[in-house]
Amino acid sequence: MHGYGPMPQQPTTSRPSPATLTTVRVILVALTVLSCGLLGWAPMLRLAVVTRKPRDWFLLVVVVALNIGLFAFIMATPDDPDQMSDAAALFMMLWILGLLAGVITYYLYAEIRHYTTFGAPAPYGTPVHPAPPLPYQQQHLAPHQQHQPQQHQSQPQPQQHQRPNPYTAPTPPPTPKPAPQRLDQVRAELDELSDYLRKENKDSRDGEGR
Repeated sequence: MHGYGPMPQQPTTSRPSPATLTTVRVILVALTVLSCGLLGWAPMLRLAVVTRKPRDWFLLVVVVALNIGLFAFIMATPDDPDQMSDAAALFMMLWILGLLAGVITYYLYAEIRHYTTFGAPAPYGTPVHPAPPLPYQQQHLAPHQQHQPQQHQSQPQPQQHQRPNPYTAPTPPPTPKPAPQRLDQVRAELDELSDYLRKENKDSRDGEGR
């Protein structure tokens, strides 16, 4: 069984060193110039293989057709330069110069631009997908995630007012308790005091009558 780990990344094509690129360009340009444009398809073939663009493959076919036409035109001209007309010589010269200038210029421009874009960093604003967390990161994150719900649960919740249930019977009021015995004692003392006062008043009236 395979353990957990980071996702394997797809291998990327490494960029050749600047010295290698310069050497290849010099060789292909030299072949094109020394062959009077007849080998102009070689740099275009390399460019099409490197960039893999349909436009470069189409231009390769065009250059191959021009090379075949130039070769057929050279084979059709007489071997003696004196027998060649000035118009034919001028036409062949313009054909060779145009083929050389077009192939060399476009090849160098397109290949340099391709490798410059290939080695440049991603433009600003390009979304970057983060790598999946490793197992030890998941273990450290798990306790932290478990404490978060507990913190939310520990917060006090506002009290809710309970509504009375209409179906429950009302509670009867409490019955008043009987008066304590001390009240009776105070009443009895007041009665004795009133009797005593009446007796005193009666005695005082009898004394005055005598």
